[in-house]
Amino acid sequence: MSDTSNPDNPSSQSGANANKRRALLAFVLPLAIYMLLQSLEPKPLAAPTADAAGGDAEMFELPFEEPSLEDDLLDDPDIEGTDFSVTSRRLGMDIPRKYYPIIYTGKIVVTLAVVLWFLPVYLQWPLKVSPLAIGVGVVGVLLWIGCCWLNLEGHLVDWLGEDHQVISWLGLGPRAEYNPLGALGRNGWGYAFLAVRFFGLALLVPVIEEAFLRAFLMRYVMHDNWTEIPFGEVNRLAVATGILVPVLYHPEKLAALVWFSLVTWLMVRTKNFWDCVAAHAVTNFLLGVVVVLTGWWELW
Repeated sequence: MSDTSNPDNPSSQSGANANKRRALLAFVLPLAIYMLLQSLEPKPLAAPTADAAGGDAEMFELPFEEPSLEDDLLDDPDIEGTDFSVTSRRLGMDIPRKYYPIIYTGKIVVTLAVVLWFLPVYLQWPLKVSPLAIGVGVVGVLLWIGCCWLNLEGHLVDWLGEDHQVISWLGLGPRAEYNPLGALGRNGWGYAFLAVRFFGLALLVPVIEEAFLRAFLMRYVMHDNWTEIPFGEVNRLAVATGILVPVLYHPEKLAALVWFSLVTWLMVRTKNFWDCVAAHAVTNFLLGVVVVLTGWWELW
């Protein structure tokens, strides 16, 4: 009788390789799909500057978004039915900004379907959350808002100019800055899409981003046989990866540097995947609440 549990057994190695491939797909594919579909989303035509983001505001004064031309026109009953949608060019296509809710919702649906398909892989870790994770999430949103209030990135854009190559290299372009209550109205459609935004940013994004970054990438840089490395076990390269890689794809560089350093500390402290997800979810949810209450849509 053959021993299939023997690592030298071909069938055992084949099973291990299959599990590794499934884990790779589970942790990488959702974020890859999310970011690919995100590339289709129409963006604001201009990058945020220090003045636009409240860089010269008084201490602790939060910046409020001024109504856009599109919002003003949509609120004017004399021109109802006229299409004044802002258009931006994405992947060689001119996509009107009015299609942002459709593209975003489609992105969430497709990504969620992939996550649910691989859900057993995520559930290899016990679904439990420590109070420390909630506290880190609360502290995290305060740090994120504080770093964004400093708006160092906006000052750099002002200094170099939004068309400078360095700005493009650093990925300092604006976020979607889409106000559903302004664009769709304070009605069922507006609040429904706002709920979709909260679901995506506070529930889905924490899972797929933490899975890619901590369940896959931080372990992968440590060893080829990364699935055998316990979650939360790190070396210097893994820590640097967990902090610096997300800085590359977040426009809020300082905030990302501080926040991901904090959650990397949480990961090492509790060695719990769902703690990292929970901290991420709390921060994103509270940030969304701040955005809605203050009108600081540049953060969304």
